[in-house]
Amino acid sequence: MARMKNAMSIDVEDYFQVSAFAPTICREDWDSMPCRVERNIDVILQLLDEAGSSATFFTLGWIAERYPQVVRRIVDGGHELASHGYGHQRVSDLTPEQFRHDITHAKHILEDLGGIPVRGYRAPSFSINQNNWWAVEELQNAGYVYSSSIYPVKHDHYGMPDAPRFPNRPNGVDGILELPPTTLELLGRNLPAAGGGWFRLLPYSMSRWMLRRVNAQDQVPCMFYFHPWEMDAEQPRQPGLSAKTHFRHYVNLQRMPGRMKKLLNDFEWDRVDRVFLPAL
Repeated sequence: MARMKNAMSIDVEDYFQVSAFAPTICREDWDSMPCRVERNIDVILQLLDEAGSSATFFTLGWIAERYPQVVRRIVDGGHELASHGYGHQRVSDLTPEQFRHDITHAKHILEDLGGIPVRGYRAPSFSINQNNWWAVEELQNAGYVYSSSIYPVKHDHYGMPDAPRFPNRPNGVDGILELPPTTLELLGRNLPAAGGGWFRLLPYSMSRWMLRRVNAQDQVPCMFYFHPWEMDAEQPRQPGLSAKTHFRHYVNLQRMPGRMKKLLNDFEWDRVDRVFLPAL
């Protein structure tokens, strides 16, 4: 039996832009920080090429402006270019007008540099929820076709546990398509199975089991994600972090490249648009 094709996605941001570092790294200092994203994207592109896989790169406009060659390498490699917004600001921290500017500005930058339409969007820190539902309509009005911004889990920084686990249209049949990161329903609770810190923390065999179970039991493709900085154990260490933030960010970074090689070989992966859009 042929393996189900799943969606691989990368949130293109650098280590100093993660939301958990915001209390210790000022946005005004970003341009003075040593940037590692170009090196890390090259590592990821090579891994994907070796595995014969394609992926979707949700890219910050801030990164694209400063590293246009990263955008060109993504597009030239046959991968999907999508938007992560401009400045990695949570939707919950923006007004509707600010959000509108962020998503349209990023879309224009990416389309100008990539020379292709940008149809997908992912909110920083999966920050669309019931408190800012206006964002769903703003995305559709800005010309996005799909979003992957609502994570149906309970988490201290994000999540909407009661949201649908599978592709849906939050604003009705004519609205934008929402593609949630993968969760496994177990004992009445949605467990995160889509990547991020849990993928680095748990044994690889556990993550593989969860993804296989979703494919087999729910009969739907998985949506996996990770960040370029997770492939970089040599990134500069940041002082002044809380113990929890330090653990979450740095746990098992050195194991991540090996785990991604296994993941790419154990499942069949493709771009988000090719996995989900043709069927819906």
